[in-house]
Amino acid sequence: MTMATIAIEKPAAAHEGALDLRVRRLGRVDYEPTWRAMQEYTAARTRATPDELWLLEHRPVYTLGVAGRDEHRPRAENGIPVLRVDRGGQITYHGPGQSVVYLLLDLRRRGLAVRALVRIMEQAVIDLLAIHGIAAAGRNEAPGVYVDGAKVAAVGLRVRNGCCYHGLAFNADMDLAPFHAINPCGYPGLAVTQARDLGVTDPPERLGEQLVGHLIRGLA
Repeated sequence: MTMATIAIEKPAAAHEGALDLRVRRLGRVDYEPTWRAMQEYTAARTRATPDELWLLEHRPVYTLGVAGRDEHRPRAENGIPVLRVDRGGQITYHGPGQSVVYLLLDLRRRGLAVRALVRIMEQAVIDLLAIHGIAAAGRNEAPGVYVDGAKVAAVGLRVRNGCCYHGLAFNADMDLAPFHAINPCGYPGLAVTQARDLGVTDPPERLGEQLVGHLIRGLA
């Protein structure tokens, strides 16, 4: 499959120094062509290329980060493919009902350090859940967002020439069983939860839009 499969064109030019932020809504897409499209978009960037947020869901897939260890892979064959990719972190699962936002940003232009961006992503999830009356928090030693010790969102980035891609995966209303076959994010026995199980009845599509809104405010 190619970039055209998910309808991503080459980056458009914007006036130099602009902090434009565009949102693309891609629907449900396969992981690998989306990942390759992020790489191509980032490689083709210039100083004038606008930043983008890609809101989407993935078909079932496990992804293993650059430092991912094989012992965290699925303990039994379940038919879900495993891809080794170029983000940070260990292994995670993506599937329908999970709201994914990829952040394709020029960090230098925004004056953002990676750690600060991770905090912005985590805070967007925390603020989203707070609207629904749920207290969530991040962890310094294990990036992501947690509710009562269970992980509800994972983060992972890749930085190339001062620009980032990959981003944030928020468990909205999905089948959590595939997480039970792995050590989520490299932590054996880590509990995983989702918005639906926390009492949130909004559909993933609406939660994804809300999440994008919080990210835009955090990046302003």
